[in-house]
Amino acid sequence: MGNKLYVGNLAFSVTESKLEEFFRESGISIEKAEVVRDISSGRSRGFGFVQLEAGQDLNTAIEATNGKELLGRQLTVNEARDKRGGEKRGRGGRHRSVGRY
Repeated sequence: MGNKLYVGNLAFSVTESKLEEFFRESGISIEKAEVVRDISSGRSRGFGFVQLEAGQDLNTAIEATNGKELLGRQLTVNEARDKRGGEKRGRGGRHRSVGRY
């Protein structure tokens, strides 16, 4: 991904603007922040993503924010992975017979 961070352990009340403010106060320039929300309820799922501006060092951003507190919660910040974690997955684990041989 290169310049995208995963931010976990967010308080449910954290908004995109609050997340942006937190990173800017930490000295990190970002393009945008996104808090992931539940589709049906609209409530935060407790994590989000931050897109760094070009030229920002990923490791510096992680060191400046990982473990820091935001609204009473200690954040987990690391490099974002693609949706499948970088591996190809099939349609399930074991193949089961459904009574036919």
